[in-house]
Amino acid sequence: MPGNRNSGVLALGGIAVAALLAIVGHLGVDGLDPVSLTVSDYAVSDSGGIIHVAMLLLAAASAVLIPALRQLGHRGRVAEGMLAVWAGGLLVSGLVPTNPPGTEMGTAAYVHRYASVVAFVALPIAGWLLAARLPTDARVRLGLRALTLASLLLAAAMVWSAYPGDRAFYGLIERALILTEVALLTLIAAYSSSWSISWRAASLMEPERLG
Repeated sequence: MPGNRNSGVLALGGIAVAALLAIVGHLGVDGLDPVSLTVSDYAVSDSGGIIHVAMLLLAAASAVLIPALRQLGHRGRVAEGMLAVWAGGLLVSGLVPTNPPGTEMGTAAYVHRYASVVAFVALPIAGWLLAARLPTDARVRLGLRALTLASLLLAAAMVWSAYPGDRAFYGLIERALILTEVALLTLIAAYSSSWSISWRAASLMEPERLG
């Protein structure tokens, strides 16, 4: 379907630009340690505000994919919802900044934190559901599952670092998680049109099988 194919292309373009902006935002910040400090810590620095723009653009790129999943009918409904939650979490994280490093967390910082947590959990769920329920290439299903499991393991590592681990390598783990989830989103965007086409074909063939 041309509309879904265009959605995938737009999403891929948005993901690429968001990644570039995030890199530029990191390069413009001096004196912060990426191993221990989060991307959000960089975003509230004097030169890192462009990272918030990257978050908003990534949210928009994700939202573009939602209509493509809607075309899949009931099979994509929950995945569509999880993708919407991911996009909404990114939107809130981009609009509501955290506190600067070394300062006490306020209400905005807590909103930012938990919006990010919800987003990081929602996208792997969407990826797993797509891998389990949609007709597509076996390699794509394997890639979705692998990236989903990697995301969940890295999320668990972040929880460990945040509490018993005394924030050891917290920033590094978070960046690995972000890279993994962006790769997962990229895979969803790259194959969204082919999923829709293959699902429509399978639906059209179903009456023949029943006959």
